[in-house]
Amino acid sequence: MPDQSSSGSSVAHRVEQDHLDRVYERLDDLREHTRSRLTAVRRSGATGSHQNRSERDAFATLYEDRLAQLDAVEERLVFGRLDLTDGERRYVGRIGLSDAEQVPMLTDWRAPAARAFYQATAAQPGDVVLRRHLQTRHRSVVGIEDDVLDLDAVQEADVNLSGEGALLAALNAQRTGRMGDIVATIQAEQDAVIRSELDGVLIVEGGPGTGKTAVALHRAAFLLYAHRERIERSGVLLVGPSRVFLRYIEKVLPALGETGVVATTIADLLPGVEATGTENDEVAEIKGRRQWTTILAAAVRARQRVLPEQDLVVGSVRLRLLERDVRQAQERARRSRAPHNVARVTFVRHMLNSLAEQYAEKVPGVGEDDRADIIDELRSSRDVRVALNLCWMPLSATGLLEDLYAKPHRLAEAAPRLSARERRALYRDRGTPWTPADVPLLDEAAERIGEDDEADQARTRADQTQREAEIAYAREMLQQSGAGDGLVDAETVAGRFAATGPRMTTAERAMADRSWTYGHVVVDEAQELSPMAWHALLRRNPTRSMTVVGDVSQTSSRSGARSWSQMLERPLRGRYRTSTLTVNYRTPARVMDAARAMMIAADPEHPPTPVTSARDVPDAVVTSAVPELLQGVAGVVDRERAHLDGGRMAVLVPPSLRAQIAQALGSEGRVDLTREVVVLDPTGSKGLEFDVVVLVEPARMLAEAGRPGDLYVAMTRPTRRLHLVHTEPLPAGLEDVQHLRTIGTSAASGAR
Repeated sequence: MPDQSSSGSSVAHRVEQDHLDRVYERLDDLREHTRSRLTAVRRSGATGSHQNRSERDAFATLYEDRLAQLDAVEERLVFGRLDLTDGERRYVGRIGLSDAEQVPMLTDWRAPAARAFYQATAAQPGDVVLRRHLQTRHRSVVGIEDDVLDLDAVQEADVNLSGEGALLAALNAQRTGRMGDIVATIQAEQDAVIRSELDGVLIVEGGPGTGKTAVALHRAAFLLYAHRERIERSGVLLVGPSRVFLRYIEKVLPALGETGVVATTIADLLPGVEATGTENDEVAEIKGRRQWTTILAAAVRARQRVLPEQDLVVGSVRLRLLERDVRQAQERARRSRAPHNVARVTFVRHMLNSLAEQYAEKVPGVGEDDRADIIDELRSSRDVRVALNLCWMPLSATGLLEDLYAKPHRLAEAAPRLSARERRALYRDRGTPWTPADVPLLDEAAERIGEDDEADQARTRADQTQREAEIAYAREMLQQSGAGDGLVDAETVAGRFAATGPRMTTAERAMADRSWTYGHVVVDEAQELSPMAWHALLRRNPTRSMTVVGDVSQTSSRSGARSWSQMLERPLRGRYRTSTLTVNYRTPARVMDAARAMMIAADPEHPPTPVTSARDVPDAVVTSAVPELLQGVAGVVDRERAHLDGGRMAVLVPPSLRAQIAQALGSEGRVDLTREVVVLDPTGSKGLEFDVVVLVEPARMLAEAGRPGDLYVAMTRPTRRLHLVHTEPLPAGLEDVQHLRTIGTSAASGAR
């Protein structure tokens, strides 16, 4: 876009540049102020009382967080302006800023005052006369475009209608390997979803390219702004489909002013568990079934046994382990409804009391005053320890699940409803790496087993008392000193004093605590989650405040959703609402037409979610039939790279070919989306987008998956061009793609 200073709107350009300069000057002042405060806190050193050191660390962390926020909003800090009927001029940007006299200079995009920037139309302008889009590069205004909503209320000299438009410019921009935010170009239907109420489960569905991920991230930022008191202390959990995806989106929330969201995958949900193993889809589907709640409950119950009556030797005294006593102790423990290891404390206590009564009867002269000593002697007796452990075995989640997999009789005992073939498929040796599908099962097992530590409850009570005292102290300290610059309340300061460490943020504490519950949960590519994965996530969000983002047409997992009602009706009991995004901003219309035709041909009973592409690109779909695959793919990649012009390309391949083609293209090892070319399979490409996609052997990709979702995902990743490379015939529905290439793209592709 040409610099507007060279057009007839040089006055408007100077006005906007002057305001932009003032906003950045204020941003620099705040950075310097925050940096000087941080330096002063650090300079104080590790001296004084424990409380003083905790206080210092608390403020250091707060200033570090504020500085990180101010640094993250550097690019495109200001992107819009609203002119209102009362003459007010309101600038909209990434964060809210006021000058030294507290006069507003910039309105946070999430504030109610900024909503008209996204919602006002000529038909319903509200108080808006003009909406101005500002395009900036670094700290310079490079483009101005106006939407006039009330022509009678503006002067012609003030208006600039030239330019390609902020949205179109964003759509045509080259990809960088990192997802950018859409804060300057949020559309009305997206804004309605972003600002939807906090409470309840919101399902955001939409076809490829409709901005589901971007909407989910902006919604997380909005909720933290609008409902900070309700959800900041418990945090927001963001669940993505892969670590590659999380790296792809990692800069979006900081650029929106939020740095405290916990981002993870299902595979990384449990602290201390690394799910690096792999397994086939059939095994993953078995593990994803909801019946594992019953299987694991049965497996835990099987570790609560009644032994045959036997003698126990305690010093010189012979006692009798009575079946009646064991059953009574177990019944009492189960009535507590506590997890297995916690209830075991009740069982052991009851058994020790029963054995102590026997001991007192057998040893003359022993009275009630000796009871504590007797119980200590019983605890130290090997016979007693072994017998009580066998009656109520202390367990760990990992040990329990490993036993089920490695010992067929254990699995048969706990899971009689699984077929013999399914149980054989689950067999594996102890020590085999965990897989992502194991993580929800480990989580369920941990929930049913609990901790074996009587002191844990005492620590919890002590921590709560300490927390209350720290909040009271922090409130008094803030009131007396005026410290904190209004950036923080007493509860937040007290959070830095916590025994878990004064420098731990809410996100850090949450990631280290399996039992942490979040104020809000965002799930991207949610259609891939199994029933057991949903069970694990819902446990972490008892308030049922969630944003669920996905498209069942793109489901590739055998245990994933075929419909939202099929997956979520039972766990949510129908308590959810749905919003649909209908416009595809990523994928050119011709690419979507080809992908849709393939889906309908492959599964006519389940057509894909309908979307309307916002744009088309000439020669967006081409094909190359090659005689030899590796050489043909390499040639196509070289030709496409010559026209990439700084963008990003993905070579998407069937899983069975990934290693071979990655080696041939020199793209082995860790996936780095900032590289010009990456090699991925369809599952690894979920949620990502590229300028160009070279899709290898689409028929084989379809056959290996057994359903069209994988191929549909792969076909809909490009923003400019989809190039199909094949030695086998193309799948049904793609016949017209060959026709498009023949008449429109042979010169551009240089390949047949």
